[in-house]
Amino acid sequence: MVTDTRNTRNALRSGWRQEITKAQWLVLTGTMLGWGLDGFAGSLYTLVLGPAMAELLPNSGIDVAPATIGLYGGLTIALFLAGWALGGIVFGVLADYFGRTRILTIGILTYAVFTAAAAFADTWWQLGILRFIAGLGSGVEAPVGAALIAESWKNRYRARAGGVMMSGYAAGFFIAAIVFALAGGMGWRFMMALAVIPAILVWFIRRFVKEPPESADAIRERRERKRAGKSLAKDDFVLRRLFRRPLLRPTLTCTAIATGALIAFWSVSTWYPQIIREMGAAEAWSPEQIASHVAFASILFNAGGIVGYAAWGFIADKIGRRPTFLLTFGLGALAIAFLFPFQRDITTYLVVMPVLGFALFGSLSGAFIYSPEVFPTSVRASAIAFCNSVGRFFTAAGPLVAGVIAGSWFSGNLGVATAVIASVGIIGLVGVLFARETRGHALPTDDGAPDATTPITPGVTPDLRKA
Repeated sequence: MVTDTRNTRNALRSGWRQEITKAQWLVLTGTMLGWGLDGFAGSLYTLVLGPAMAELLPNSGIDVAPATIGLYGGLTIALFLAGWALGGIVFGVLADYFGRTRILTIGILTYAVFTAAAAFADTWWQLGILRFIAGLGSGVEAPVGAALIAESWKNRYRARAGGVMMSGYAAGFFIAAIVFALAGGMGWRFMMALAVIPAILVWFIRRFVKEPPESADAIRERRERKRAGKSLAKDDFVLRRLFRRPLLRPTLTCTAIATGALIAFWSVSTWYPQIIREMGAAEAWSPEQIASHVAFASILFNAGGIVGYAAWGFIADKIGRRPTFLLTFGLGALAIAFLFPFQRDITTYLVVMPVLGFALFGSLSGAFIYSPEVFPTSVRASAIAFCNSVGRFFTAAGPLVAGVIAGSWFSGNLGVATAVIASVGIIGLVGVLFARETRGHALPTDDGAPDATTPITPGVTPDLRKA
């Protein structure tokens, strides 16, 4: 007992520099860059959505108007999110059967190549098809990256590492906003072509990011049992297991949380650039002023998002996962209700955007930090992907419906329509009410309870194989 106490004190003195290994830093770097470049490519599209539709709709025999830009632009976003949802489930399952890093590289190549290919589209439906295929690959990064982080960072810094990884997405949005401010005048096709940059990351991941021992062991042991004809209940198809006890409750809980966060985020992030453009048209701003205000609002939104993404894990380690969800969901609801249903000037938008970014990105970060903590190793990537992909199937309709109801019910007012759709995000709060608190607990394993009942001693790395 005395020896254990002494070891704990020595571990506490050692600090994070001694506790965090080179392999953990490499996993964090690779997943953060992958998620960041995913965000970079995705944000480029939302920033050029209006100009792209203005050029492609006439080629498709459709008149250009705020309502048609809202409808067909929303449809391309919906196709992307539907691809993201489907790709997330398919590749998440494959990651549990064939390994995290191998599937991650395939996904990165897919979204990079097909996002850049959108630069050659001539009609809105060609663009929509390319966005759908890009979405298939884009759905891989977050669930597989979250599983890699959770399984590699086996100490008390797990949630913080997850938050830092997730902040890469907002950083990608932030960088895209800067690039748009500097090079947006070169046209939307040039901007989309830049999205091929993430393909470079594949080399880094294949060279430096290794498969976590836990997932590699789970895959190997499953194959050995299958060859020997001694399969167990935990070897059943991973998606089927998510709908049986004891995994049904965390599946429903995480799905509700992710769906609420995603609906609010995509409804806002898709349409605020177009809302500001319409504000500028009404106030007779010059094209340069419109582009400048859109870029600056995006920079502020994503600057807040970087903080929200990264800070969620630190806050959750202090006050718990459930209270942190309540904080970010609640703050996001207040900011949306204040900003979008009313006629606000550009100064108000610029003041509120970083707060909104902190809240919306923070809730997304929480969904990917919390979900790995309630599922065992052999289904973890599939579970993270499924819960978030179901949310994306619902979310896919958000931008489309916002564009439709703006024209049908609110005389083209995208602000009111965005607020109405974003309000559906309250489903995330319902999920939080049923969520188990996981602060201070080790990751569950296939041989342990899936509700994470093994505590982590601060400063001590737990042996998760015995958790």
